[in-house]
Amino acid sequence: MSFFSTFRQKNPSLFHREFRWYLVVRFFLLVALFMQSTTVFYWIYDVTESKLQLGLIGLAEVIPAVGMSLLSGHIVDQSEKRKSLLLCLLAYFFMAIGVLLFTSPSITSSIGLQNSIYAVFGLIFIGGIIRSFVSPSNFALMGLLLPKEEYANAASWSSMSWQLGGTIGPMLAGMVIGLCDVHLSFQIVVGLLLIPLFAIFQISKKPIVKKDKKEPILLSIQEGLNFVFKTPIILGALALDLFSVLLGGAMALLPVFQRDILKVSEFDFGLMRSAPGLGAIITISILAFLPLKKQAGKKLFLCVAGFGLSMIVFGLSKNFYLSIIMLVVSGMLDAVSVVIRGIILQLYTPEHMRGRVASVNTMFISSSNELGDFESGLMAHWLGPVRAVVVGGMLTLGVVAFTFYKSPHLRKFEVE
Repeated sequence: MSFFSTFRQKNPSLFHREFRWYLVVRFFLLVALFMQSTTVFYWIYDVTESKLQLGLIGLAEVIPAVGMSLLSGHIVDQSEKRKSLLLCLLAYFFMAIGVLLFTSPSITSSIGLQNSIYAVFGLIFIGGIIRSFVSPSNFALMGLLLPKEEYANAASWSSMSWQLGGTIGPMLAGMVIGLCDVHLSFQIVVGLLLIPLFAIFQISKKPIVKKDKKEPILLSIQEGLNFVFKTPIILGALALDLFSVLLGGAMALLPVFQRDILKVSEFDFGLMRSAPGLGAIITISILAFLPLKKQAGKKLFLCVAGFGLSMIVFGLSKNFYLSIIMLVVSGMLDAVSVVIRGIILQLYTPEHMRGRVASVNTMFISSSNELGDFESGLMAHWLGPVRAVVVGGMLTLGVVAFTFYKSPHLRKFEVE
């Protein structure tokens, strides 16, 4: 059998035209968002030198992302999915223009630095609202592009596009900041967002999957929550991700490690931000040819425990190369969690509830990532950055042990 035939047999999702365009939308959106996020973190620490301000960036995004998630899931379930995603892309485009304007030297000098910082935080808050809609729109649209038997393969490639964006975006930001300046980085973000706006029109409109009887909004939201909390394998996967990344993540503190501990350049900062994404790409590339099938649940717990250990070593490291290696390893191990969680959600979620279930997923993921940024900034403010990261990694190991004992459905999960 030829390489092409083998590749097609193992990766059938890539041979659906609209799914390929979906990956283009997802990839370039994430390159732009990760580039913007990396640049915002750098800019805030550069102008304030405050660890707490770095944590507040995460808090500014997580409050609306979590607060709006249940409502956004109901709205997406009642809406045409391509249109929902298109509106999110437009909103991100105008948000990026706002960030570009309020971080420009001319605007900052005319309205004052503090007012510029307030404006950027306000735009981050708006970004959290957009995020609450974009995640369920993405998830629901992907489920309409493929037959169900190809969801597992599609989840791997969807994760690959996410991780590629998470690798290239920060690396590009670090390169542009190091060679030119922050303002050019924000300009490139605006340009990059034009690509998904074009690609989304290559996907046709999709029918709205509705029940015969329209539910009141509160009942609809309650149904989505009840489904997640009464499906042990979904609840276990989401809870494990929430608490491990919430407690063990260290991405918000990378500007501190770059400048004050490792004492490396802006380009090296971009490499540090992109290192977990690079690790995830390595893992997902392997999974594309050696997919997870047997003992997926147990492998998930081992990888999350490894993630916690890698964060402990990163926190203690004073060597830039060891730190980079630990960030790559953390990304490799975290990618397993991302892929398995995506498979579980796609396989266990009914068509008419995809938006609401994805919204609950957004609540957990936003809580783990952005609230984790706030937790990291707060812990670093109290304990110092090194102790904050080490303690977080140790707490992650405790979460793994507790969840392994309490979630037998997840522990015994098999993809097949």
